[in-house]
Amino acid sequence: MYKVMLVDDDYPALEFLSEMIEWEKLDLELHSMHENGSSALAYAINDMPDILITDIGMPKMNGLELTEKMKEKKSDLQVAILSCHSEFEYAQKALQLNVQDYLLKETLDPEALSRLLLKIKQEIEMDYQRSINEVKLQSEVEKNRNLAKEKFCRELINQSPNRKREWYLYDNYSGFKLERRPYIPILCFIENYKEHKELYSSEDLFNFAMENVIEEVLMNSYTDAIHFRFENNKLIILSSYQESLKTDNFGQTKETLIKIQEAFKNYLDVNISILIGKNVQPDQLQSEIKNLLDSKVQRFYMDAGLITRRIDITNTSNKDLFSYYDEAIIELRNLIFNKEANKIQPFVNKWLTFIQEICFEPEIVKEWVLKLLLELKLKLKALQYFQSSFNVEILHQEILYIENIHDLRKWLTNCLEAALKLATEAIYSSNHKEILEACIYVSMNIETKICLDDVASHLYLNPSYFSRLFKKEVGKTFVDYVKTIKMERAKELLDQTSDSVGKICERLGYDNQSYFIKLFKNYVGITPVEYRGSNKKQEVL
Repeated sequence: MYKVMLVDDDYPALEFLSEMIEWEKLDLELHSMHENGSSALAYAINDMPDILITDIGMPKMNGLELTEKMKEKKSDLQVAILSCHSEFEYAQKALQLNVQDYLLKETLDPEALSRLLLKIKQEIEMDYQRSINEVKLQSEVEKNRNLAKEKFCRELINQSPNRKREWYLYDNYSGFKLERRPYIPILCFIENYKEHKELYSSEDLFNFAMENVIEEVLMNSYTDAIHFRFENNKLIILSSYQESLKTDNFGQTKETLIKIQEAFKNYLDVNISILIGKNVQPDQLQSEIKNLLDSKVQRFYMDAGLITRRIDITNTSNKDLFSYYDEAIIELRNLIFNKEANKIQPFVNKWLTFIQEICFEPEIVKEWVLKLLLELKLKLKALQYFQSSFNVEILHQEILYIENIHDLRKWLTNCLEAALKLATEAIYSSNHKEILEACIYVSMNIETKICLDDVASHLYLNPSYFSRLFKKEVGKTFVDYVKTIKMERAKELLDQTSDSVGKICERLGYDNQSYFIKLFKNYVGITPVEYRGSNKKQEVL
């Protein structure tokens, strides 16, 4: 609903117009009424109307002066002049102020004014729609320009090595082309991209905002550069390089990149990390940009917000991360089941520091951490009463977006703290706390001989009573439960270690290897050797 202001020093005329015009029917709101221009202007400064209907001849400030001053503050203000003056000079001044109509009071009737108001309202709506269309068009033009940039980038990176194009001869809709001179390719990573984009009404709007920030910084810097988005969380900048002993190209480029970082933080509250490539000729850009994109190991282990040159990082150690898996899962199981919250952070720090020192491949690290969490989920679930909140699909999605070890450290710590909280709550809220404690005891002592009397003694219960209670609550005898847990552990050791069947038999507290093999075959359907062999075949496939 549009707001209308009436201004006339003749109060009866104001009353007449306010009562005779059917404002609601016209979908208009009578905003305010004033008897002089000065009062109307003072009111409008804080609450500007959409339509002004004013007399000309008034004390303190006439209608033409009022119109001029209000249009200075709201250029699209719609105005209709009511006057007793028919002289040409008044009409001429009204036309200069782009007034919508000039009406003489003696010939005015409410119906005519209503028709005029309806016409003005339609013009406002048309102007608004035109402005919306202009914004949409401008946005679409900018979007197409950015898409052209992305297309240019992808063609440059993905072109066949046997069909290299001379990109300095190539112009495109985005309005730029490479020149025949060296460039420094730069790769910018948006930290926590997923979280930041969700704060905007659309992903396109967030990407548009980032493009504008870089554009503004580059326009005000001494660096001649081209920029475009490669992926949602990655931006590429091609900074021109001048071969000169007097010019520190990398120093100037780094200064500009620091300004870009600061602008992202100040305007978008976004942190970015940056890898700088080597200066190369246009025909070598493809290779160097690919080197930047393939620097996943350096990216994974670099500090957030760092600006650094690209280096080749390789794992020179022959260590296999998964050979340490069994050690890590035992530590993790112990600290969760012993409810040792103070040991979660040291556990995470110990293993991720070790991982960083060796520089294992990021995908292997993620797979290793995910396996730890999923196995912890299974161990919690095996305790019957635990309802683990670890959703496998969610864990996969969350770890997929983690691009550096620092974010992995925070995420893993949060997951383990949540697991410990669940375990603690389950124990203290259970109606049969003794059963949970018994299950935890079995899990903690799985590699020793476990008998019912020992567990009953640990819980200060009569062995016969404990046996009946366990069978009632768990649905199987305590002896069968222990066999199940030991056989699952045997499968883990066959999968994750190179220990012999005899060694595994001893680790699980069995004196007779034949008896152990018989138990395993009854549980799994095949012997331990066959089980290990079948798993190795699947890995090869």
